[in-house]
Amino acid sequence: MNASHNAPAYHFGDTAVVFDLDGTLVDSEPNYFKASLGTLARYGVTDFTWADHETYVGISTLETVGTWRRRYGITDPADVLLDDLNTRYMELARAETHVFAQMRLFVERLHAAGTPMIVASGSSPEAIEAILGGTGLGALLTRYVSADEVAHGKPAPDVFLAAARRLGVPPARCVVVEDAAPGAAAAHAAGMRCVAVPYVAAQAQDPAFTTADLLFKGGQEEFTARAACEWLERSAGV
Repeated sequence: MNASHNAPAYHFGDTAVVFDLDGTLVDSEPNYFKASLGTLARYGVTDFTWADHETYVGISTLETVGTWRRRYGITDPADVLLDDLNTRYMELARAETHVFAQMRLFVERLHAAGTPMIVASGSSPEAIEAILGGTGLGALLTRYVSADEVAHGKPAPDVFLAAARRLGVPPARCVVVEDAAPGAAAAHAAGMRCVAVPYVAAQAQDPAFTTADLLFKGGQEEFTARAACEWLERSAGV
């Protein structure tokens, strides 16, 4: 029998949940790393490492390519790099993107409770749609906002505030689920509560995570849908 059929009936009051996508709901960072290697190789950059890639976790792809242009002296416009990176990433994303099992379960629990949900991501709209569609998450998470649609990416609060507007929910009623320090900082700046599940274990000590209301220091290995739901129910005061 499906374990979800035996799940307790949670009540989350008037809370809304805003999910980051990459590194939070899905393990897409390996795909972004492979895509980055391909794009940078076009410009003669062949020493880009996974450790280098980890420094970009949590910021938008647009900001990433902007940094590459400055760091590596690339003269092509940012939109050229962005198109190349997105094309490579989309091919990988469509082939296989792994959803964290406990995160999928968490989304299912929230959906069953009728909780408003939305994805707020630094990825392009096309990449968000590809992942939500390819993983089946789109059946439960039907709304999203991309950092490409706002003036400033994380750690600015813009994308989360846009998400709250699309849900028609005040920021104070929103809980952000994030894996990266810039995202936790953005949630705090937006006046939202935050559940932090660090993707990069070494970043769990980042000061930005001290603002999180619930921190799973062990990342996805520690996170459980049950713990998140119980905390959310308690914090909703229902």
